[in-house]
Amino acid sequence: MSMYESQGQPQSGGWQGQSYPEQSQATTVLVLGIVGLVLCQICSPIAWIMGNKEVAAIDAGRRSPENRQQATIGRILGIIGTVLIVLAIVGILFSFVILGLTAASSNT
Repeated sequence: MSMYESQGQPQSGGWQGQSYPEQSQATTVLVLGIVGLVLCQICSPIAWIMGNKEVAAIDAGRRSPENRQQATIGRILGIIGTVLIVLAIVGILFSFVILGLTAASSNT
């Protein structure tokens, strides 16, 4: 048995000789990050939270590290989408304040 065989070889069904107690959710995190950025912004915070949990589970050894990049990208997209949501809310509130001040000054 060679050194590479003892460490496990990637195969179509996963890593040979290495099993993890939990199934990876990295693809779900990536999809939620993309959907949150493009279509439905409420998915962005969910992708961020799930991405944090996925990376923590990979670091703890409960999930396979082969999908770490997908989880990280989904998490970053979730962060970007969440920041855009917050900026939009701040912009809307700012607009209401400006409209309120304009209406109050025109009434006097």
